[in-house]
Amino acid sequence: MDEETERLDALTQQAGRWLALSASPAERHTTAVVAGPYDRVAWRDVYARSAALRELAAQLLTRHAHAPDLLADVFLCAYQAAPRLRDSTVMAPSRLLHHQVVTALTQSPGFAALRRDTAGDAYAAAMAVLAQASALRGLLERSREVRERTGRADRARQEAEAAAAAVGEALRQAAEKADGQGQVPAPVAAAVRRAVGAAEAAEDEARREDGAAAQAMAAAVPGIRSAARNAASAAAEAVRQEAALMRAWGVDAGETERMPFEERARLAERLRSGRLARWAELIGRFRQMAAGERARKVEHATGELVGVTLGDDLSRVIPSELAVLGVPELRAVFAARYAAGELMLYDSRGEQGTGRGAVIACVDTSHSMYAEGPGGVTREAWSKACALALLDQARHAGRDFVGILFSAADKLQVFRFPGDRPARVTDVLDFAETFLGGGTDFQRPLGTAAKILEEEFDDASRARGDIVLITDDACEVSETWTRLWNEIKRRLDFRLFGIAIATPGTATASGSVLESLCDNLRTVDDLTDVHRAADLFRVI
Repeated sequence: MDEETERLDALTQQAGRWLALSASPAERHTTAVVAGPYDRVAWRDVYARSAALRELAAQLLTRHAHAPDLLADVFLCAYQAAPRLRDSTVMAPSRLLHHQVVTALTQSPGFAALRRDTAGDAYAAAMAVLAQASALRGLLERSREVRERTGRADRARQEAEAAAAAVGEALRQAAEKADGQGQVPAPVAAAVRRAVGAAEAAEDEARREDGAAAQAMAAAVPGIRSAARNAASAAAEAVRQEAALMRAWGVDAGETERMPFEERARLAERLRSGRLARWAELIGRFRQMAAGERARKVEHATGELVGVTLGDDLSRVIPSELAVLGVPELRAVFAARYAAGELMLYDSRGEQGTGRGAVIACVDTSHSMYAEGPGGVTREAWSKACALALLDQARHAGRDFVGILFSAADKLQVFRFPGDRPARVTDVLDFAETFLGGGTDFQRPLGTAAKILEEEFDDASRARGDIVLITDDACEVSETWTRLWNEIKRRLDFRLFGIAIATPGTATASGSVLESLCDNLRTVDDLTDVHRAADLFRVI
């Protein structure tokens, strides 16, 4: 062979491996979670809408250049119904930390509980990411060596791929310079050999950096797993608390899923930081108790037994009548008496049936209602929780609900919730969080309630409304007002229920103002016991 030339086929064989690598370099993924286009759109949309997510990404970028990819993986783990992770061998080295983090997350005990509330819900999944912010910051801070090593490995792998591409380019130039017999000039052949040598050196360097990164990752795995467990538990608790807040305030999952992201975020923040946020559990317990009483309520429920009567109500047949069915010859007689309505039945005096008019809660918001009772529960929190349960009760029965907040004679605010339309949660919050302060006056709120029932009677001919007066105090009412009150009460046939919260004995004693005004008066001393008002929800 001419010293000045070499054959192209020999050069190609020598550089064949690098030529193959340059033609089809291994795909290196930058995200650990396999995701379709819709999942990616969900992440981009929620990221664009959430200032908190963008702020977190900016904070993490000061520690980690690929923070947005990590946040996307954490989001997709929570959002997808069945998240699937890529094999670590196809990940870009700089993203191996992400792979280890999401692997630890999905294997942590709290992750399954988290996904029950976040799967398919972009807002809840975003909240789960934010709830893990502190853990992610700490994890990135502690994994500095891993990030440096994997970053070097990533750069070394990119350089090796670039060196393989350079081999392909050198061979292309050699092919262009080859003559008809495949002879290549020596300088061109030397360039091919140099490219192959550089590619081999770059590959060796990439292997060394991969090994060092693997060792650093192995050392960091226990800490990553511990941080992931804590992060998953914190996220599950945060999401659970927000879901509980929503339920306590009567916001169902379907309603929140239909809310725009910004509106839902504002609502959640208001629920977390509002006046009664710390009493969400109490409010939820009241509403659940009222729902349980509705489930137990039976139309024509029996009460005190007062004798025996005749009729055809098989639920009240006395035992001796039922014994007749045990004698075949007398069954026809039983059937005839049943048809004629002449069976002997227990007679009872039951509770008065529920009303048809509006349910009106007159809630005292004087200064003394801010006092704490047992368990640190304030009188205001107890009364508002009871009022919100009454709102649920009215809506379930298709009745209007009116909340009247009162204190002194010049302080009163009315909130109306018609029974024929949904109650906006923001309006409910406005009602629950309003506190007037001042003294206590009964005449104006009760007079306003009676006027509302009178307007309802005149407009819709609905009588038998229910007024619930919730207060911790007593005050005097004039004889003129009392006379007018009794007249309109007889005409409209409404009932006044009184709930005296932690009041002195004289306020509810026989002959007191509260006792004389109310058809049904109860006292509540233990503000942690929601069941003290249970019977109220059976008759309203």
